[in-house]
Amino acid sequence: MSHSWTEAELTKIGGAEELQISSNRRDGTARPCVTIWVVRADNQLYVRSAYGTDNPWFVRATASGRGRIRAGGIERDVAFESAAPDAHSAIDSAYHTKYDRYGPQIVGSVTGRAAAPNTIRLVPLTQN
Repeated sequence: MSHSWTEAELTKIGGAEELQISSNRRDGTARPCVTIWVVRADNQLYVRSAYGTDNPWFVRATASGRGRIRAGGIERDVAFESAAPDAHSAIDSAYHTKYDRYGPQIVGSVTGRAAAPNTIRLVPLTQN
């Protein structure tokens, strides 16, 4: 059963520079963590694959649908869901605000129309 993020979780995870993400294997065990960027848009948390939908961590996460994240001192089991079509503009804006200092080429890999299919919305599975 999914729940909502608390304001404290949104602030801590959304404010973290990086997030560690792990998808579950078929037997329920966790795969090794991958470190990626995370953004908060409205009251949701999102991650995007910088190298498209063929990136191995993204393929495993979307196939599994579940995993675990760790960022900002918080560790939670999550569902990996699609972002609403109307959320992508806010997600792009959040990436630009948070990560533009890394330069347009890097931020460009996770923003714009081409990045929309590479987006995962993180949904908490348990309420703390």
